[in-house]
Parts: sequence; C-alpha cells; structure tokens
Amino acid sequence: MRTMSWTIGIVMVAMLAAGCGTTHQQNASSADDREYAPPTSIYNILDSTAMVYSDPAAGSAVNDNPWRWLGFILHPIGQAFDYAINRPIYALASLFPYATGYTSEDNMVDAQRR
Repeated sequence: MRTMSWTIGIVMVAMLAAGCGTTHQQNASSADDREYAPPTSIYNILDSTAMVYSDPAAGSAVNDNPWRWLGFILHPIGQAFDYAINRPIYALASLFPYATGYTSEDNMVDAQRR
C-alpha cells in the first residue's frame, strides 16, 4: 500500500512539472516587431468619474434628467421631515431602549447625523 502511494505521488508530481512546459509560446524576434495597442480609455473602469470626464455633453443642461430637478425640489421637504419627525422619534426611543428596541446600531446612526 505504501509503495502504491509513493508511485501515485511521483506520477502526480511528474504530471504537474511537465504540465507547465509548453512549446506553443509566442516569440517576438525583437521589441520592434511588436505593435503597441493603446488602451481604449486612459481612465480606469472602476473610476466613478470616468464617464463625466469622457463625455462632456453628459454634464450639459440640455441632457439633464428631469427627475433630478424633482429631487432638488423635494430635498428641503425631506430635510424638514427628518428634523420634525424622524429625529424626535430617535430621541424618544433612546430614552426607553428596552421597550422600543433601540440598539447600539441605532445610536451609531443617530450620532452620525449632522
């Protein structure tokens, strides 16, 4: 049994070592033979501002989304709701944490408000 394990181990190591060797590699005769392929964009695809910099028309007033204007109009209403209703509820709930289920996470969220 031990001999069989050693044999299988040697065969596996030989297969792994031989599997990395290949003759299908591309060889360039010199650095001048290879052409430079520029990237499609100079910006990283993970850069969230790449679209802003690469499409100047996106920031123009003509292409602005009408829902954005509605958001500008409704923002003060949401702020008033936050100060008039939401913050007093958090303050009241923090007085009786066991009765209301006010947790340390709620306290953290409330402490991070401006």
